[in-house]
Formats: sequence, C-alpha cells, structure tokens
Amino acid sequence: MIPVAEALARVLALADAPATEVVPLRAAAGRVLAAPVIALRDQPPFAASAMDGYAIREDDHVTGRSLRVIGEAGAGHAFAGSPGPGEAVRIFTGAPVPAGAERVVLQEDVTRSGETVVLGERLETQTNIRALGQDFRAGDRIEAPRLLRPVDLALIAAMNVAEVTVARAPEVAILATGDELVMPGEDPRPDQIVASNSFALAAMAEAAGARVRMLPIARDSEASLRQSFALAAGCDLIVTIGGASVGDHDLVGRVAVELGMERAFWKVALRPGKPLMAGRIGAARMLGLPGNPVSAIVCGHLFLLPLLAAMQGLPGEVRSLTAELGCDLPANGPRAHYMRARLTGGAGLPRIAPVDSQDSARLRLLAEADALLIRPAGDGARRAGDRVDYIAL
Repeated sequence: MIPVAEALARVLALADAPATEVVPLRAAAGRVLAAPVIALRDQPPFAASAMDGYAIREDDHVTGRSLRVIGEAGAGHAFAGSPGPGEAVRIFTGAPVPAGAERVVLQEDVTRSGETVVLGERLETQTNIRALGQDFRAGDRIEAPRLLRPVDLALIAAMNVAEVTVARAPEVAILATGDELVMPGEDPRPDQIVASNSFALAAMAEAAGARVRMLPIARDSEASLRQSFALAAGCDLIVTIGGASVGDHDLVGRVAVELGMERAFWKVALRPGKPLMAGRIGAARMLGLPGNPVSAIVCGHLFLLPLLAAMQGLPGEVRSLTAELGCDLPANGPRAHYMRARLTGGAGLPRIAPVDSQDSARLRLLAEADALLIRPAGDGARRAGDRVDYIAL
C-alpha cells in the first residue's frame, strides 16, 4: 500500500496538458480558460454619469446658483454640445458626460422650474462621474488557467470579447461492474442490489466540467468486461466501480492489464477505499474505484476530482479546511481515515464530529454528512477542542 499523497501524485502524473477549443461566450460557463482574454476597449468607454442629475461646470457648483438647462443626455444618447458658464445638461445614470462638464449634481439637490435649475444647500464633494477606463483599460488581461464563473463571463463580455479559448471538456466513461447490480427502476432479485455509485460519480464529474458516458453494467465475466471497455473507446478517462480487489470475481484489474493497462499503483493506505488502482489503458487514463458506495464516493473526492481539474489545466488539489473537534477520538491506525462527519457552528471555527458509524456500505450516513474528517495515518489520540482538517462535502 502507498500513502494517499503518493497515490494522488501518481494520479495527477497521468494528466497531460489539456487540449483546447474555442467556444462562444454563452457556452463558456464552468469551463476552464486556457488562453488569456485581452480587453478590446476601455470600460467605461467614456466618462459616465454615476447618478441621475445635471452635468455642470465646476465653477457653477455653488449653493443657490441658477443654471439654464440646455439639453439632455441619456444612456446610449450623448449630448453633442458642451455646457458653458451658467448652463446645465440634464443627465441620466450611464450617459456620457458632455465635454466641459466636470461634475454631476444629483436631481434631489436642485430645484427645477421650466428650463432653470437652482442648486440647493447640500453640495456633495464627489463628482458623481465614473472616469473613462475606471473599471479596466483596453489591453488589460484575464489570465489563464481560470475556472469561468458567471461574473467572469460578464467581465469578458464587457471587454467586447465574444469567444474564448478553453480546455476541452474531458470525456469520462463510468463503468459499474458486478453480477449483483441492477439499474434503478428494475426489479432486483433477492440477492441483488441497485447500482448507486455511478450516479454520484457522474454528477461529480459533470460538475467538474467533464462530459460523461454512463456505460451499461458489466457482469462478472471477462467477455462482458472486454465489451464494456470497448464501449469506452475514445474517452479520456475510464472510471470503473467494483471488481478492483483480489477475489475470484474481481476481474477488472486482470482484464485491464490484458488490454494493455500500465498500472501506476494498486492499493492505498486509506479508509475507506483501500482497493484503488490507477494507470493508463491505451490513450485513456483509468481509475479503478472500490465497489462500496462510501468508498467509491470518497475516492471520487480524493482522486477523481483532482484528476479532472489537472486534465483541464487547474491545480489538482484536495482543498481542506480547519475545524475544532467536537469529541474525543482514539488514535488512528496505519491508514489515513476520511471519516463522515457533521459540522456545527462555533464561536470561531466550526465544530466537527464523526457520525456514529463509519461502515463503508452505509450511504445514507454519507448523504447526511457535511464533511470528511481527515485522520492522518498514525495520528495520535485527539481531544475535543483540537484543531483538525476536513474536506467539505
């Protein structure tokens, strides 16, 4: 068995530099930017009014001053002239400030009668003008790699960029194995169970930017497994579930090796999830996950998600947070333990406590958990109040 950190490093070593593609901005949400975006214009592209009011010269910013309104400026409708001494231009938020105007007085701070406004007693210090290029200038850059969020799309659009270069979405095949499995909605025999892991792992992969093929369940025969691997042709990553142990019916590793798999490792010093393997099979990467539901999903967080990030040019890391332990815990054994746990509020850090049972077949307890409490291999006994690391779920 190898440590979790070493296993993750070997998994990440399977990730090559991502292929790229150009997509329209509307299709870029959740994708990973693979080349810098360069602004094509200033924002704002002109000095713009930040308020509804009147554009005036600075010398006319005097309490009681009477000004003649000579025109109007609205968003998308600039005023072509320029206010002279004793003149004002009615202006609305977002409109270009006329040449010669040096501030905007708020409409609440003047009294208007016909085509005349009189400035009131309240005179603001701010000019209420957004300077040209205040947000960004032409030539400013958004650097890659970057996971594109909705606000990033707004920024890129404001830069007048219609298309972006992104990492190609990894194609992932998910293959559950075992004679005991049936799909949800089918009528299982008394000795069968309903396949569940595939649905969690597919959702996790899609949320991480992948396109997923969920393959038919492979039965416990070499012929069925070979057929399933053939269905995964063209995928960047094959994720198998179950059959990675050493029992008589655990055929995945054997068939994969016969098909040319170059194994990076097999078995990790990890609870839950010891029977885990990774490697390459042809042009694809392969992750062989355990069949127990909790084990498979925990390994998905620890290895699948970092690998998908790395395959798109992002750091392949498992992000941990810190909490205060809510109960005493005995010393941990020789394998790192990722314990299902619940978080509660605290005065500073949140408090965390493991759920009562850590049985890797109890999926409901994972669904009710907020976090995975990380117990390093060989970690000593812990007391309530100690600081510990966890992974948010």
